[in-house]
Amino acid sequence: MTDSDKLPLAVFDLDNTLADTGHRQRFLERSPRDWDGFFAAAPEDPPIPEGIALVLESAEECEIVYLTGRPERCRRDTLAWLAAQGLPEGRVYMRRNDDRRPARRTKVEILKRLAGTREIRVLVDDDELVCENARRAGFTVVRARWTAPSATLEVAQEREGRT
Repeated sequence: MTDSDKLPLAVFDLDNTLADTGHRQRFLERSPRDWDGFFAAAPEDPPIPEGIALVLESAEECEIVYLTGRPERCRRDTLAWLAAQGLPEGRVYMRRNDDRRPARRTKVEILKRLAGTREIRVLVDDDELVCENARRAGFTVVRARWTAPSATLEVAQEREGRT
């Protein structure tokens, strides 16, 4: 076991926690929703200074893990975005392309699996239901409130299982 295997984990969501998705909400306001357009625009997300600062601060004592509801098909763009922001390397957990379960279920399942072998110091996420479920499961949570809530994105996360 290496020293890094002993560090606690700090787990960060991406959308509206580290990456500002405001410019791509327009793709979800249409009917039908344009999911391909929504995710294709992700590389242009501006970083959110509060979230970026918290990752960098957490990396001083923790191994960083990224936990996102983005589908696996977005992995290359996501890794490039994280690197472009100068964020610490870390494992990135993404939703299977065909997984439409609510983020509050999928993310807490992954947290529980990670907690089986490592201490989870904190989860940082903007989704209220993810935060509630993680707290209920015994995790320490910081709710990212640094962007305006999006009802459209909330429906996408909870009812459509898309992000």
